[in-house]
Amino acid sequence: MVSLIVFIPLLTALFLLTLNKNAVELARRTAFGASLLTFCISLGLFTGFDSETAAFQFVERYAWISEFGIEYYVGVDGISLFLVLLTTFLSPLVILSTWSSVEQRVREYLFFFLILETGMIGTFVAVDVFLFYVFWEVMLIPMYFLIGVWGGERRIYAALKFLLYTMVGSLLMLVAILYLAYLHNTQHGTLTFDLLRLYTLEIPVNAQMWLFAAFALSFAIKVPLFPFHTWLPDAHVEAPTGGSVILAGVLLKMGTYGFLRFALPLFPDAAHAAAPLIMALSVVGIVYGALVALVQPDMKKLVAYSSVSHLGFVMLGLFAFNIQGVEGALYQMLGHGLSTGALFLLVGVVYERRHTRLISEYGGLWKQLPLFASVFLITMLSSIGLPGLNGFVGEFLILLGTFQANTLVGAIAVSGVVLGAVYMLRLYQRVVFGPLTRPENAKLTDLSRRELAIFVPLIALMLLMGLYPKPFLSRMEKSVEASLARIHKTADNKSVESVESIGAVESLGRLSLDPTDPKDRKDPVDLKGAS
Repeated sequence: MVSLIVFIPLLTALFLLTLNKNAVELARRTAFGASLLTFCISLGLFTGFDSETAAFQFVERYAWISEFGIEYYVGVDGISLFLVLLTTFLSPLVILSTWSSVEQRVREYLFFFLILETGMIGTFVAVDVFLFYVFWEVMLIPMYFLIGVWGGERRIYAALKFLLYTMVGSLLMLVAILYLAYLHNTQHGTLTFDLLRLYTLEIPVNAQMWLFAAFALSFAIKVPLFPFHTWLPDAHVEAPTGGSVILAGVLLKMGTYGFLRFALPLFPDAAHAAAPLIMALSVVGIVYGALVALVQPDMKKLVAYSSVSHLGFVMLGLFAFNIQGVEGALYQMLGHGLSTGALFLLVGVVYERRHTRLISEYGGLWKQLPLFASVFLITMLSSIGLPGLNGFVGEFLILLGTFQANTLVGAIAVSGVVLGAVYMLRLYQRVVFGPLTRPENAKLTDLSRRELAIFVPLIALMLLMGLYPKPFLSRMEKSVEASLARIHKTADNKSVESVESIGAVESLGRLSLDPTDPKDRKDPVDLKGAS
């Protein structure tokens, strides 16, 4: 099932190249059908997921480059499950938006977008670290072309900046990955890139610091964590609407996912040592992003800087190192993907009609575009964390976890919630309320049926996540607990040996136990509890 989800978009992309360039409608329908099929198959991961185990599920494992210990090793757990679903959910909606937003080189646009979808899903499901790196790099090229070919006036500059920033961090991460494989060969006599085996490595503290820095730089650029954020506003503003949606909705989550999956559990000593610095940078990013968003004249740039602020909250939750903070961070990744993706789609709706994103060019749209204004209202309230919508649950859990870890940091972070409400409410008031002063706006048409088909699923999921978070949190819990156990395994010197032996048992269990057998499923939990 996992391989189908990964490679259906890739195979469809290759098929599109065989179509005539003039077969635009067929290309759109084919790409949309393939992405919708991918989403439908991915729902099987949700319905078939066993929330009682932290083990990877739906695992596929085959030898790839045997002499170097590299495998095609994929699977999902509670950390990656919903990020895969977020990717497959947003992709058909973005393709549906191309009917009005992309008019030139449609076949090529869809080709690169489907390649990008394969790269994103592959990154989330890879358990082999080398395979993860391959998919990580696969993402860069299609996004570079999406920005550079279909972007705005400064698209070449924005595309090059995005590519160079990301590649610099990626090369350092590759060096660190190769060193981990070498270290495993030194300690255990086998060359492997299996993440679960790398978790068991005994890495000296000094080496952890350098390796953590290599991984963290790559992930911090992708987040983007302040002060590595400067590529983001340019990329967002110049990217086409679909590119902005995927960039904010999924690609930024690659960085936070990388911290939780790799940097923190692989290098726990370094993670604890770096926590004060990361939390400080996160708080600066929260406040800075909100203040800069407050003064933006361009709607798209405002939403871009809001992402810097929101992702600062996610980083705070991760480095709180407690169950509330990490689960809140995961939930906020999903919530931000929905609300910010919807905001970029809404900006795209009015841009396609007026060809301007300047806030000053609008006003009084409530009477002229009531459906648009209603969808905008719900999305805006979701973004600022109104109780009952998806944004509230994640922010609440993050702040709860942050206050447990550091009261001062939590108190400062709360100001980001207030500032977020200020800039979003101000944006909505200036665009939607007031008199209709611009004669051009009196000719605007409201949302079409196709556009409603894009926004209705987004709003439905915002409400579901806000009103009933249990199906999401229950599936995350065991995997988050297992990750936290690794992060804290050296926190208490008296229990290091015990916890490390548990980690080894858990790793062995993940490789050999049958998750469908109730007896096998309970053993790792019983061992952890007994310890």
